Amino acid sequence: MVADDQHTVVVVMIPLPLQGHLNQLLHFSRLISAHNIPVHFVCTTIHCRQVKLRLQGWNPNTISTIFFHDLPIPPFACPPPNPNSTNKFPSHLQPLCEAATHLRRPVTSLLRKLSPTTRRLVVIHDSLMSSVVQDFVSLPNVESYTFHSVSAFSIALYTSEKVGEQIRKLIEPHDTKDDLSFEGCFTSDFKKFIAVQHEYAKLSSGRIYNTCRVVEQPILELLETEARSTNKLLWALGPFNPLELKSVSKALRKDGGPVERCLDWLDKQASNNVIFVSFGTTTSLSQEQIIEIATGLEKSDQKFVWVVRDADKGDVFSDDIIPVQLPEGYEERVKDQGLVVRDWAPQLDILAHPSVGGFMSHCGWNSCIESMSMGVPIAAWPMHSDQPNNAVLITKILKTGLLVKDWCKRGEVVVSAEVENAVRRLMGTNEGEEIRKSAVALGLRVRQSVLDGGVTKTEFGSFIAHITR
Repeated sequence: MVADDQHTVVVVMIPLPLQGHLNQLLHFSRLISAHNIPVHFVCTTIHCRQVKLRLQGWNPNTISTIFFHDLPIPPFACPPPNPNSTNKFPSHLQPLCEAATHLRRPVTSLLRKLSPTTRRLVVIHDSLMSSVVQDFVSLPNVESYTFHSVSAFSIALYTSEKVGEQIRKLIEPHDTKDDLSFEGCFTSDFKKFIAVQHEYAKLSSGRIYNTCRVVEQPILELLETEARSTNKLLWALGPFNPLELKSVSKALRKDGGPVERCLDWLDKQASNNVIFVSFGTTTSLSQEQIIEIATGLEKSDQKFVWVVRDADKGDVFSDDIIPVQLPEGYEERVKDQGLVVRDWAPQLDILAHPSVGGFMSHCGWNSCIESMSMGVPIAAWPMHSDQPNNAVLITKILKTGLLVKDWCKRGEVVVSAEVENAVRRLMGTNEGEEIRKSAVALGLRVRQSVLDGGVTKTEFGSFIAHITR
């Protein structure tokens, strides 16, 4: 019997400790906690600190129903990223991912402690942390749901040959057949890691996606048909990221740091006049490629904000970070044209700013869903993992972006003229304007989906009703 002061349902959130995964599940925690459901966010000490420090749009310290658990993992190798690797997959982060699987024992202890305090304990875990939660089956009132940190489009292609074939038929008119590939997207070691984790994911009751029906409805319908055949549920509950940033951003501006510096600079620019250039937290570029980007941006004569930083290490607080080198005198030379950001950049705030009219991106799913929700078109430059297929979704199906670099040419350096051409096409041509109109229209539909009566709001209500049933 559950005491009156106990909650009907408690949620435990288990992210993979990489920024793009951490960020999505912390945003999701806020949305669940808004329904007066306690959420326990479980990670390592380093990565709990990291995700809170980098959060945008809200302050986790103001939400009393989110509880952070800093759990220990064994020491792990923390090598620097290799910018000269032919495969851009961040294999330097594999030791961290392997070490994170040792959270199994402390997570099981936490579940056993929480289980008697609630009628139902709901575990939501990253698909790549499935082995960590496997012991939930030994507890009578615990159920688990697998969260996929990538697009439904990408996961369908990766996990189901049958659905993948249906998708190819669905999008054949868009001439994408040759573009849909996972070749060169992962290392063989990481493929093995994925396979092990996906095997344990079969224990869960369903899948959750940070996507929206207005973005991926046909794909979600195909996945739902497959899910029903195995008695699994499927939920599309995104976008998780905040959509109204003004009041929070104003408060953050007073920090004298990157948020204030970026937004103050953007305030001085004309509407839709700036391209934001950022390749995420797991991309390392060679010195040769950095120089080509620098030259291409300068020659484009286009206003830009460029995030110049190396990929995250397993421990982002370690001291031996080597700054990326730009051509001598570059930042001074372009100071009226562009802003170079070497710190952590406030990406959500930048994408939401009215002066930003384009985003040169690696097409990680965080960046895709954030740019969609803010109505910003993408110059797609995929690097690894799900990114090449996300680029197909953006450029060929949704038509809210254009391609900087074909995936089949991934081993080649993109020269400055190609960078310049992509920027000019997106920011200064009729083609770019049409793409921008499509992105703005999609952004409006996505934002409407989270309002009362909207498809995401309705589905979220259905999800909450299900876990509190």
